[in-house]
Amino acid sequence: MRFQRRWVVALVLSSVLVFSGCSFVGADGRGAAEGSRHVTGHPSPPTTTCDTVTSNLSMPDGMGSPADEATPPDTDRLQSALDRCAQSGDSVVAIHLTGAGSHRDFLSGPLTLRQGEVLMVDPGVVLYASLNPSDYQAAGGGTCGTVSGDGKGCRAFIEVRAPNTGIESELVPGGTRGRIDGRGGDQILGETLSWWDLAEEARSHNLPNVPRLIDANAADRFTLADVTLANAAGYHFYYKNGDDLSVWGVRIDTPGSARNTDGIDLDGVQNASVVDSWISAGDDGIAVKATSKPSRGITVHGNHLFGTHGISIGAVTTAGVDHVLVTDNTISGRDAFGNRSDASIGIRIKSAAQFGGEVRAITYRNTCIDAVSHPIVIDPDYLRKTGDHPPVFSDIRIEGLKATDSPATATSQLKGLDRNRPLTLRISDTTVDAAAVQTRDALIKARNVTFDGKPLGGLVAEGADAQPHVPSCSFPTFPAG
Repeated sequence: MRFQRRWVVALVLSSVLVFSGCSFVGADGRGAAEGSRHVTGHPSPPTTTCDTVTSNLSMPDGMGSPADEATPPDTDRLQSALDRCAQSGDSVVAIHLTGAGSHRDFLSGPLTLRQGEVLMVDPGVVLYASLNPSDYQAAGGGTCGTVSGDGKGCRAFIEVRAPNTGIESELVPGGTRGRIDGRGGDQILGETLSWWDLAEEARSHNLPNVPRLIDANAADRFTLADVTLANAAGYHFYYKNGDDLSVWGVRIDTPGSARNTDGIDLDGVQNASVVDSWISAGDDGIAVKATSKPSRGITVHGNHLFGTHGISIGAVTTAGVDHVLVTDNTISGRDAFGNRSDASIGIRIKSAAQFGGEVRAITYRNTCIDAVSHPIVIDPDYLRKTGDHPPVFSDIRIEGLKATDSPATATSQLKGLDRNRPLTLRISDTTVDAAAVQTRDALIKARNVTFDGKPLGGLVAEGADAQPHVPSCSFPTFPAG
């Protein structure tokens, strides 16, 4: 590539240096895409079955009898099977949830996976989560099912604290996947509001005490594959402080209006991949964080997001995030039910001085965005949280992005923290059909980049490719079943 010595200063909010020619490289000398996890192939379920648990329930409307709702009938027998099948060493077995005839449903309180277990939810089977908040009460936290304290009053529906574990279903041509349903939109037992109503109530004060659907911590070699997760009360899948995670072919089927229902969260994770999944949720679709351990070596490939806050890095980045490759994904501003979200976001990097750290060597490649309110957001001042951990965003790359059907009010942000800690961004082969873009404290290398047909910051893209490699985009609808 010919080196361009031309420097351009674009005045948008504050001074921004936009330039062409040289490339940003990570501190270790590698480009942003290098160091991400290599995706090898679809995970295989265990070949050995330890136990099969057969449904005794039929819940066609997703509700049990008053007695069953008060005391979920399947908790003890499911947990007994999980306790009985615990493994040692590297052995892995399956526990199948199956059904026959009209009996294909389970209703349970919180469950704990043991070492070496993969919970297999057979096609057509639904595992429903209890609506009784007392079932989830966590020791030392606030009261589950209320708005109070630090929001840590509830256990998750499924907890994992051991290696060689997973939750999967099997693909049957033309069939329905196994489903785990948190029933977040249904009325909490003994209350007149749902888990989601509780989250809305918490907008004005404190935090909601609601259960996550699946919470895995220090669970190395975890697999989440081919299962549908739906209507979580809080986050759908939170994976923390683990190594070697495979998420493949998962569907998350929740309205975009369900507040704080992240799809897939990776926190302090090394060697992870999220592949070929379909995600409709009420907050971040996929988020990479680093609370107490770094997150690195992550690939996010071939996913389809609907009505979410996009594919995000942050907000908590204290321990550092690096070498993340996000490639060949589509992001729609409409959720799985066709409702357009005014808060929808495409690609996003967010943090703040309260919980910031170094974010570097991040590549978004071949990204297709449709009907999204904020196509690109890079914001180191998220929620204006102050503190002693300033975030620094460097060696960020956007290579091939197309945003279509953006709302008239759509806005993008490309911001660094300040002049001493600027954003360093390389952006190329990008078209956004909304003109508004806010830039500040950023060193930007731009090639073949337009917002509403105009070059970024008034830059004349000298040496631009004769045929820009903007992705050719099509946007699939959320699949049924």
